[in-house]
Amino acid sequence: MNETALTVHQTGRPHGFPTAEHFAFVESALPAPTHGSALVENLYWSVDPYHREMMDDVPGGFALHAPLEGRTIGRVIASRTHRLPEGEIVFHRQGWRTHALVTPEEIRQLPRFDGVPPTAYLSILGGTGLTAYVGLTRIARLREGEDLFVSAAAGGVGTATGRFARLLGAGRLVGSAGSAAKADHLTREVGYDAVFDYHDGPAAGLLGKVAPDGIDVFVDNVGGEQLAAAVGALREFGRIVRIGTISQYNTPDAPPPRFDHADIVEKSLRMEGFLVSNYRDMQEELYAFAVPHLQSGRLALDETVVDGFEHIVDAFLGMLRGRNTGKIIVRASSAVLGAGPAA
Repeated sequence: MNETALTVHQTGRPHGFPTAEHFAFVESALPAPTHGSALVENLYWSVDPYHREMMDDVPGGFALHAPLEGRTIGRVIASRTHRLPEGEIVFHRQGWRTHALVTPEEIRQLPRFDGVPPTAYLSILGGTGLTAYVGLTRIARLREGEDLFVSAAAGGVGTATGRFARLLGAGRLVGSAGSAAKADHLTREVGYDAVFDYHDGPAAGLLGKVAPDGIDVFVDNVGGEQLAAAVGALREFGRIVRIGTISQYNTPDAPPPRFDHADIVEKSLRMEGFLVSNYRDMQEELYAFAVPHLQSGRLALDETVVDGFEHIVDAFLGMLRGRNTGKIIVRASSAVLGAGPAA
């Protein structure tokens, strides 16, 4: 067993895009479990857009010079509780480190589904997929045949939203992405009908070209200009699902979106945001919906996997720059799990 552990700390508050200089890898002795806890060797890490928000000096944000948190899957390698036997594969939130001490209350034991790879529990079956599922079924209350626009459609939530929307019977599905290659992937592989590169001009005009007859639902991961464009394109009784504002995470001085607020009243629009942490009781419902489609092959994974914990900061910074397609996941060199988390 490796006798040292690595942990990532945040060393400063960024203004704009963070850089590698805002992080430090800290080495320490491998912790030993005390009574009632277990030592987990982490195998897969999720880096997410919300981590950028937590880097700022905000309530509940990351503390400086302290271990960061994030969604993680690991294997119990030493235990002093019968509730966490050695060899058990668990989900927990002590990410950004190679090893973690956990209690049974801090973990979720992962179910065993034939043919489902472990990365799925951080992507389509994890917080990313749950965000998309809640957004469509509880916030938008999507009805069969309705037309959707999804911003940041090539990201983890965007690809999951597209695939789930197709399974739920959506009508026309359009999105925005950051490159022609991503737009091509979304239309060829994910099921989008049309996707525009938001670099190509004003969002209102680009959206009008791919959705000339308007939209019923906007799933917003970006905010800014694309939110304003969507308000104009929404039909009567349209809904806006606010998930994130990634366009402003690294540009805090950007002006807020400008749109005709009268549209909200005159078209009877509804805008609602949510935190997926308030919907964790829907995890089993997500499994029941998504797992059969994964097993049949009707639902595919959109993942960018980066090998090596030493690259976790690079993976995070690359995600903020849009260098991933689908959910970005970091994999340890010791991650030899097969299909199904207990394989």
